[in-house]
Amino acid sequence: MSSPAHTLAESLVQSVDWLAIAPPTVVAAVALAVLVADLFVPEARKALLGWASVAGLAASALLLLPLLDGDRSTFCLTGAPEVCSYTADRFTLVIQFLVLGGALLAALLSVTALKDGRKDLAEGEYWFLLLSSAAGAALLPAARDLATLIVALEVASLPAFALVGLRRGDRRSSEAALKFFLSSVTATAVSLMGISFVYAATGTLHLTRLAERIQDVDGQLQTLTQTGVVLTLVGFAFKTAAVPFHFWVPDTYIGAPLPVAAYLSVVGKAVGFTGLILVTVVALPSYADVWGPALAALAALTMTVGNVGALRQQATRAYSAVRLLAWSSVGQAGYLLVPIAAAAYSGDAERSIGSTVAYALMYGAVNLGAFAVAALVGRTRTLNRVSDYRCLYARNPVSALVLAFFLLCLAGLPPGIIGLFAKVTVFSAAVDAGLGWLAVVMAVNVVIALFYYLQWTALLFRAPEGEPVRHLPPAPVTAAIALTGVIAVALSGAPQLVLRFADTGLF
Repeated sequence: MSSPAHTLAESLVQSVDWLAIAPPTVVAAVALAVLVADLFVPEARKALLGWASVAGLAASALLLLPLLDGDRSTFCLTGAPEVCSYTADRFTLVIQFLVLGGALLAALLSVTALKDGRKDLAEGEYWFLLLSSAAGAALLPAARDLATLIVALEVASLPAFALVGLRRGDRRSSEAALKFFLSSVTATAVSLMGISFVYAATGTLHLTRLAERIQDVDGQLQTLTQTGVVLTLVGFAFKTAAVPFHFWVPDTYIGAPLPVAAYLSVVGKAVGFTGLILVTVVALPSYADVWGPALAALAALTMTVGNVGALRQQATRAYSAVRLLAWSSVGQAGYLLVPIAAAAYSGDAERSIGSTVAYALMYGAVNLGAFAVAALVGRTRTLNRVSDYRCLYARNPVSALVLAFFLLCLAGLPPGIIGLFAKVTVFSAAVDAGLGWLAVVMAVNVVIALFYYLQWTALLFRAPEGEPVRHLPPAPVTAAIALTGVIAVALSGAPQLVLRFADTGLF
């Protein structure tokens, strides 16, 4: 007969599927390797750290391919092997592809940014922080318990604070980092309090068990449970930059190095929305009557405030191009919230979540491309105003055409078919769920967004005053622009691939 101690030891022993956890593990390992190598690599060869980071992100993205043959889970309970803390299903792989691809493109932009501002940015620390954040972001979509979810969220967020404030002696960067830090810490504290209330009521952190037990909570604990659900939602609303928790976005994007702003606009947003999906649709489906209306209201408010904020930007104001992209990203967050809210009312929640994932994939490629062109223009026009893009076609025809295509994708106009396709998918999710009023609000906001996107696009093709000065773009920035451009054009030619790729398999 085995002793109680032996039985307990057996229950704690878990097998590890190393292939399943390979993508985030490789990124974390490369981050540590870069940090150690920084101690020994001479100053003249620091650029090697950047290329090693790019190679590490590319290798981790390639490790997603062996996982496509089926769902894999690890860190499971020995008494209940179906209850696991890490699951590499189709939903996980799609989000990991978005996160690692976004981090890879941000890394390509960073290679040039670090070379241009080597005195302002410490290269070893920069690459370690970027890779650490990417490792947490890649871990989060696989998390299937609340503890792992929060740990992954913080691993993704904490290095990002330092990245924003890494410029030495830059007051704007320090203020942006402080504002970002305070808002994110507040969100984490609120989320942790909500999760502690939910755990106290249900006795479990695993999402699938939580979904079962929360339906049968004792009547005396109902108030505690409802409070926990609301606090958890509020915490994740901060992470997604939903209005009114968006105030940190414009200043953070302006104060951060441009590649970091690009990273936050896509990877940071993917992290927040993935966590929100797992908490609402997977863990709390029985509370859809609470989070459904709340997310619908947040979606309407977020897209409206974001688009109006972008519309009010003055073309001659310093950093107005980055500020416009920041406010635009807030508006895009509103569109991303629509299908999640629709999942509360729809009979097919998986299809609604697929619409959010499809839109996120389109937005990720296109927005990173827009930031890549902004990084190129910012090398010669340091204030990066919208007016600095006047006559860009005369100076750099390819960059102007690519940026125009990205802006049309974000606006949802041909030839940016993928943007139109993604918006129609989100619109259909709202209509199918019976949220007609939200679909109307979205349609109005799409019209508002058309004005500032088309205004910026028209500026690119204005006739030049005098002889335009041409500059040879750096190879890494060119690669980032070309890669995002090819993806956007390919998806515009075959938009059905996005929705097929975004068939989440979450349930």
